[in-house]
Amino acid sequence: MSKNIPADETLIHDLGETREAARRAGPIMLSVLVPMYNEAEVVDRFLSEIVPVLERVADRYEIVCVSDGSLDATVPMLMGHRRANPHIRIVELSRNFGKESALSAALDVCQGDVAVPIDADLQDPPEVIEAMIAKWREGADVVYGVRTDRSTDTPLKRMTARGFYWLIGKVSTTNVPADTGDFRLLDRKVIDAMKMLPERNRFMKGLFGWIGFRQVGVPYARAVRAAGTTKFNYWKLWNFAIDGITGFSSAPLRAWTYVGGALSAFAFIYGAILIVDTLVHGRGVPGYPSLMVAILFIGGVQLISLGVIGEYIARVFQETKRRPLYVIRTAIGFDDEDPNLHSGERRL
Repeated sequence: MSKNIPADETLIHDLGETREAARRAGPIMLSVLVPMYNEAEVVDRFLSEIVPVLERVADRYEIVCVSDGSLDATVPMLMGHRRANPHIRIVELSRNFGKESALSAALDVCQGDVAVPIDADLQDPPEVIEAMIAKWREGADVVYGVRTDRSTDTPLKRMTARGFYWLIGKVSTTNVPADTGDFRLLDRKVIDAMKMLPERNRFMKGLFGWIGFRQVGVPYARAVRAAGTTKFNYWKLWNFAIDGITGFSSAPLRAWTYVGGALSAFAFIYGAILIVDTLVHGRGVPGYPSLMVAILFIGGVQLISLGVIGEYIARVFQETKRRPLYVIRTAIGFDDEDPNLHSGERRL
């Protein structure tokens, strides 16, 4: 027994660990969280492949499908599947709020002891869920999937992904494991912690890292998309990366302090050199071309720094409006009195 921990506190800790181990060893309710946007082409195949896995690995399960303003037949197809399988629950948002908000909606309404966010395109194999549950039973609170094979991505996407994970690892104190996505298993206490986070600009991979808890990785090879096309393009990925960096680091703001200091020092030294050169040799200061280069350079630096500041101000502006993360149009398969069925207004 530790000399620094009272006996009664040690006993309480041991009892808590025993109860936790018993909870993890017993029957579980598994929630699968599936954000969807125009996924009609893949709905049938996704459900046909994931349902047998869930029936094998979980005592009870639910599949929470969140239609993020889909314009195709995604919702009617889900309703057709629900008639045959009541474990499927459907949340239809009033418009497209983005994947991060759709995933937040799924976290808000899920009822499982553990939850697994997964995309409907089957690039993340449902069979990996079994390995995740095994790690959870061993004591992990978060089990994230690590993509060991990204050959299905284009070379440009692989290169930019490596650059992003390297950069955010350097500028942020939050641990965002490389080559991970939203595909992971979350314990109930992790889900409850995520529901307490009120920010509107949501970078879920960063939030999953920020909340802490005991986290381990499970490697897997990422498959090709089963059907349909990705809803992300490089412009959206670029903006997504900016959201991640600005949401979890103030380094871009601090960097311009150093840039400004370096430019000021350079200007002071260069000015001193010109003065000495003129006094000694009688030469005039540089002419119009060099002056214009200096003005344009400093002006460009100022505009870039204002842009960085503007990114942070825009996020402060969005947070102060306190609009809900999402608005629910319909919810099928839930108790009408369920307090979790709200429109994404999070309060601490």
